[in-house]
Amino acid sequence: MSKVEILGIPQSTYTRVVRMACEEKGVDYELKIAPPHSPEINAIHPFGKIPALRHAGVELCESKAIATYVDRVFDGPKLIPDDPGEAAAVEEWVSLVNTVIDPTMIRSYVLSYVFPKGADGNPDRAVIDAVLPALRKQMEILDRAVAKSGHLAGNGYTFADMNLMPILFYVRMFPEGGEAFKACRHLPDYFDRHSGRASFKNTMPPPPPAQQSQPS
Repeated sequence: MSKVEILGIPQSTYTRVVRMACEEKGVDYELKIAPPHSPEINAIHPFGKIPALRHAGVELCESKAIATYVDRVFDGPKLIPDDPGEAAAVEEWVSLVNTVIDPTMIRSYVLSYVFPKGADGNPDRAVIDAVLPALRKQMEILDRAVAKSGHLAGNGYTFADMNLMPILFYVRMFPEGGEAFKACRHLPDYFDRHSGRASFKNTMPPPPPAQQSQPS
């Protein structure tokens, strides 16, 4: 069977998610650098977003669809359980993270630091301050969610966890996000435990621009 080709950039949370899925399944894949709206991405995603997948004549966009394909085509541990109830719990958390938590924590908060649009090239404090109440509330919700089993859904590591980990990786780098993260009782242990997985370590992205000039 031909090698899986993932198109995207390593800094992208969603590109990292599908790479982690391949790593967890033991799938031989290649990351081909392709930014959003590049010709190769536009040929697969109708809105030019990353990541995309090419494999054995199949072309797919959207991280959840890609992960589902990888999970069904290849052997290895299940990313989404076969049990309908357990699968639905994973789907539920993937949807919550993609539609609510990612827009708050990444699109509004993290990207305000990574691509500052305020005066003199500084982060726009009005945007950051406006999103902080939602960010803190969502951290509290995640903290309660992982308290029982150490996982978002069920009692094992699933695609729901993979889908969240790259977001936590970034949001904790910045002042207010780091404070909200550290204020949680369970989420830091959750992150520390799962960040030790090979799939997380093997997909570590280069630092975002806002972090590159900071001292080590």
